[in-house]
Amino acid sequence: MNKKTSNNLVMLLLALFTVVFVVFLLGAFNVNRTPSIIIGIFVGFGLYSRYMGEQKPERKTKKDLQPVSKEREKFYLSKGLSEEDIAFFRETMNNAKEQILQIEKNINHAGKLKAIANRNNTLNLIKVLFKDIVNEPDRLHEVDQFLYVHLPSLAELTSKYVQINQHQAKSKQTFDVLEKSAQTIDEMCRQISEDYVSFRSTDISDLADEVELANSRIHREGSNIEDDEI
Repeated sequence: MNKKTSNNLVMLLLALFTVVFVVFLLGAFNVNRTPSIIIGIFVGFGLYSRYMGEQKPERKTKKDLQPVSKEREKFYLSKGLSEEDIAFFRETMNNAKEQILQIEKNINHAGKLKAIANRNNTLNLIKVLFKDIVNEPDRLHEVDQFLYVHLPSLAELTSKYVQINQHQAKSKQTFDVLEKSAQTIDEMCRQISEDYVSFRSTDISDLADEVELANSRIHREGSNIEDDEI
């Protein structure tokens, strides 16, 4: 099995895991099984479709990933990364950056999403965590749930929410789907808060501290991640 086939299989398994995760998550909110399964499949295989699309050579973000600078390469090597590790890390973080920017765009398109994000401090947390991972690439394995499940799920969920919310005519079923999706998004935001606390466990004693730390970092370093070197 070559590397590409292996990666595709891993992503398919992650998509299946995401379906199960979302179904059980919605079940915890007493959502009926049928809509839970529909939303789960929608999210899980949406992620898989997005991943397969990213494998196309004409993908814009792949062209936009500039060659690593000598200074950055030296930094990665000092952290124990091989050349293959560096390439994998940069591709992973470039995808994460794209997802974060998409999440921010989606949140700014819907008042409900903005309220959820503000309550959970989501945008600040994902941007600070992104910066932290870039500065500690040797800890990539500690954030696999954030990078491969929670972050892409949030990007997919918020994209679908915005898409459905833009429908001019909405039935009661549409409003129900939006409300259940919002609950799932809220829970995913809380999961990301836990990801951040776990990664910064030496700096944070409890969940209350994460808001202050993340906000102070954003105030000091700025909220723009587009120009952050990977």
